[in-house]
Amino acid sequence: MASQDWFDKDFYAVLDVPKDVSEQDLKKRYRKLAREFHPDSHPGDPAAEERFKEISEAYSVLSDPAERAEYDQLRAMGSGARFTPGGQGGGGGFEDVFGGMFNQGGGRQQQQYSNADFEDLLGSMFGGGGGGGFGAGSFRQPQQPRGPQKGRDQTASTTLGFGTAFRGDTVTLQTGEGKTITVRIPAGVEDGQKIRLKGKGAPSTSGGPNGDLILQVAVRPDPVFGRQGRNVTVDVPITFPEAALGATIEVPTVDGDPIRVKVPKGTSSGKTLRVKGRGFSGKSGTGDLLVKLQVAVPSHLNDEQEKALDAFVAASGHESPREDLLRRARQTA
Repeated sequence: MASQDWFDKDFYAVLDVPKDVSEQDLKKRYRKLAREFHPDSHPGDPAAEERFKEISEAYSVLSDPAERAEYDQLRAMGSGARFTPGGQGGGGGFEDVFGGMFNQGGGRQQQQYSNADFEDLLGSMFGGGGGGGFGAGSFRQPQQPRGPQKGRDQTASTTLGFGTAFRGDTVTLQTGEGKTITVRIPAGVEDGQKIRLKGKGAPSTSGGPNGDLILQVAVRPDPVFGRQGRNVTVDVPITFPEAALGATIEVPTVDGDPIRVKVPKGTSSGKTLRVKGRGFSGKSGTGDLLVKLQVAVPSHLNDEQEKALDAFVAASGHESPREDLLRRARQTA
């Protein structure tokens, strides 16, 4: 912002703080007002949005020691003075403030100045062009005009449960400035993924758009479900009779009630069944549910079960499931 614009703005009044306010008290006051008038708290309210911009602009100047000193010095020279090109209108123009310095005797100067001339004038008076004078070097002449600038991008992190990452959800976060924001987490987000949330970052100090919030997501491991890309994985135990004779079993899902899955006859432990469309959703499509079957071996058998197994072994003869493995191993040797 050009220094001459500061004549019309009382930043201390905007923030309702005394001119000798400390940095700590200034920051506390700004945070309170920023929370009160933030556009997220007043959707569709132009007055609140304009007030928020004024608060941000005032804090931007007063929180910077160099700019605050420049602002205080410039305001002290002529509070309320305004540069009026062309010399038209009522009195009290900028020429009157500096009239005596150019032998005008307090009268109105007839020569007109452009904005560029005004900057050159301030530069030569206060050290911008190498000259001396009081306050030399405290005024900084910009190389070119600056328009409204976007606010700073900010970073944050959050940890989600497996189900929240699967379904997506709305979560509440707190920024480093103490501001609370609500963000939508998309379904299918991955552990370590970064999400850019437009306009959720730091407010602009010059009336521009807010910065963005870069949110890094961590997903807690789940005791039941796992993930392979877009697929959900789950280990499901089955009994020996279910594996040998086949069966229809219930399998848990992340997004609802259990579903029924058919176990083929003669299934070996470790076999994986695929249930279409029950995985994570994303831009590239929806994954599947991978059901890995594990044959559960009982640790204790009663007498009747042992007798039944003995009969099964006797009926099986000398068949061994390892014969083919041993044969291929001998070929390798």
